[in-house]
Amino acid sequence: MPKDLAGWLGYIEQQHPQTIALGLERVERVRDAMRLAPAVPVITVAGTNGKGSTCAMLEAILSAAGYRVGLYTSPHLLRYNERVRIARREVDDLALAAAFARVEAARTDAGDTTRLTYFEFGTLAAVDLFLRSAVDVLVLEVGMGGRLDAVNAFDADCAIVTSIGLDHMDYLGATREAIGYEKAGIFRRGKPAVIADSAPPASLLAHAQTIGARALCIGTDFGYQTEREQWSYWGPAGRKPGMDYPALSGRIQLQNASAALAALDALQLALPVAVQAVRRGLAALELPGRFQVLPGRPAVVLDVGHNPHAAEVFAANLSGMGAYRRTWAVFGMLRDKDIAGVVRLLSKHVDHWMACTLPPPRGTQAAELTQALREAGINAVQEFDNPASAYAAARGQALESDRIIVFGSFQTVAAVIAAREQAKA
Repeated sequence: MPKDLAGWLGYIEQQHPQTIALGLERVERVRDAMRLAPAVPVITVAGTNGKGSTCAMLEAILSAAGYRVGLYTSPHLLRYNERVRIARREVDDLALAAAFARVEAARTDAGDTTRLTYFEFGTLAAVDLFLRSAVDVLVLEVGMGGRLDAVNAFDADCAIVTSIGLDHMDYLGATREAIGYEKAGIFRRGKPAVIADSAPPASLLAHAQTIGARALCIGTDFGYQTEREQWSYWGPAGRKPGMDYPALSGRIQLQNASAALAALDALQLALPVAVQAVRRGLAALELPGRFQVLPGRPAVVLDVGHNPHAAEVFAANLSGMGAYRRTWAVFGMLRDKDIAGVVRLLSKHVDHWMACTLPPPRGTQAAELTQALREAGINAVQEFDNPASAYAAARGQALESDRIIVFGSFQTVAAVIAAREQAKA
């Protein structure tokens, strides 16, 4: 068996023939063998976009309120450890390796031939670590969809759906109604179901009603109001007026913050949170790659958005940044994404495109991105073998009055962050 974290990550990546294999039977079997049954509140967060930000807000607010939080998110940017945090700290390599060993032992000890995916291994290991560390609350981010995602093997005391857009359609369905039904699978009977999409699919609402979940919808049961310098939240537990804007950039973060606060309103008996903890938590947020504007000139903006819904939000945020002489785009995407849709939404915000290749098997070649850009009538394109070289070229050509945006995939942003850190070393 592997001895260190790197060895375990390589091992679990090879255990299932498919990178993505939705279904709960495998993970539930090993869950039961490990006797993983959280006795503390579980908050599960799904959504096409915004779920990572919402999880980060929940972690920050609950931590500011004095709770020991176990946070599980995906994917990571630079280190696998980013996925598993206890009391706002990444779990170290030794603890993760030990948790993977326990998952493997439970999987095989009874002669079980269950083959877990990479994400299923990770989910079980994370929950095992949380329970061994006596956390007060689990915040779990769904990997894909909801109904058949490994995270859904653990019942949510409060479920949040941040948004519904067209993504992962090969697995979740080709319409918002189909995708909405899959995400609604995290709802539980009698438990609050926070819905932060302002125009939710009928399937999402219907499933909540059918199973008897307590739906809380943005605009009806909770919401927010904006002012020039501050914003206010209203929800089931009343109003929170005169709050500073969250540390995460972009007005869409008020929707995410409202979803987090609605969930905390719904869980106030189990997890009471004072308004000062809300203020401190939102002010202390850090989440790389979510419309992250780096200091210095030219301006550099990192955004992991990788579908049309995220691109629409990204475009609106770029419009609110002010005037720049030119915008250079370091652009890399996965081949199973709607490349044409993202290009269409960002085209008027970019002057020069630096198309970069992402690694196989899912990565798109720079030449394919160039073809999509040409088909959209865009000719100012350069091709690069990787995001780091594309970013270096953009830095070399951009003036201080310009702007560089890096987007299209977690892999694109991660590669540029790594290149910047290496340059500082």
